[in-house]
Amino acid sequence: MKSWQFANRAAAMTPSIIREILKVTERPDIISFAGGLPSPQAFPVQEFREAFDKVMSEHPRAALQYSSSEGYAPLREWVAASLPWPVHPDQVLITTGSQQALDLVGKVMLDMGSRVMTQTPTYLGALQAFSVFEPEVIGLPNDDQGVQIATLEREQLRYGARFLYLLPTFQNPTGLTLPTSRREELASSLHALGLPLVEDNPYGELWFDNPPPAPISSLLPEQSLYLGSFSKVLAPGLRLGFIVAPAHVYPKLLQAKQAADLHSPTLNQRLAYEVLARPGFLDGHLQRTRQLYRDQCQAMLDALRRHMPEGVTWNVPRGGMFLWLRLPEGLDSTHMLPLAVQHGVAYVPGAAFYDTGADVRTLRLSFVTASMEEIDQGIAQLARTVNEALETRRSAS
Repeated sequence: MKSWQFANRAAAMTPSIIREILKVTERPDIISFAGGLPSPQAFPVQEFREAFDKVMSEHPRAALQYSSSEGYAPLREWVAASLPWPVHPDQVLITTGSQQALDLVGKVMLDMGSRVMTQTPTYLGALQAFSVFEPEVIGLPNDDQGVQIATLEREQLRYGARFLYLLPTFQNPTGLTLPTSRREELASSLHALGLPLVEDNPYGELWFDNPPPAPISSLLPEQSLYLGSFSKVLAPGLRLGFIVAPAHVYPKLLQAKQAADLHSPTLNQRLAYEVLARPGFLDGHLQRTRQLYRDQCQAMLDALRRHMPEGVTWNVPRGGMFLWLRLPEGLDSTHMLPLAVQHGVAYVPGAAFYDTGADVRTLRLSFVTASMEEIDQGIAQLARTVNEALETRRSAS
């Protein structure tokens, strides 16, 4: 009997460290700051119940049938109208989550050995999606305003990347947002270099006090692929996202989509549209979600200030779902994780978000799924873990 023979690219595939950590956090005694899940408290359950009844009453057979690969036309029109620059619905491709959008971009744009530029650190799911196509990842360091322009220009002239992948608004994992001035500089540089941009923006609507700057794609529409998601503003169980693409790129993305899954679920697309199209719904829903996340973020910041020992630093995000924390010198967040789990708390080690050259002192904390009480208790236990790790290091030296 012949044994299975895997493709060479399969050998490079690795399990998601976040998914592996989430298996541990299913234990009821673990307070998890590890996941990237939105808060279920924010899900518009009643609106979806009513939307389901309407769709199944008025268009049941169409909702249960195959549909076009481009996506449900009214939903594509809604996406185009919602963006802050002129977009035609024919530029919008509905995807099965924004994770599929990353996979389609990889299929269309990357060959084995071709180069892609990313922020360092960057979204783990993007690194995994692109890795299947065996590219060389060129990491660009951030300063406090985002990607360093001079480094981008030098590295592009040296390596000739296919595109720059960027998550410029409430970035996962750091929470960093590029200001308007840096976005304008970046758009100008990309235009001069002729380097395409893949802009991922799943968290842009989750701002706390003031909306973020307009997407970089609005400054560079013919040179950008813009990725969005309904997971964070509605519900991730829908598995719906979208790509906005220039007209000359769209057909190849559509062909890749057709080969992957024909189309995203018809019923889910219709449900999403019915909910989004309800007069006044989205503004009120987002306002409640932002307030929830703002309060939980503040609770975590307050707990960090109360409990963490000297030498631990963290950012103060203006939106999104994550805090980025850095441990004192000599500690490694990956090595410290088993001790944290023993104390009943979990996080994602920062090394997971680097392709190479990881800062082992970093870790990501999600503040949106734990209760206020769990946040305080979990941060206290994390501080206990850090103190014990520091004491162990001092004893060893």
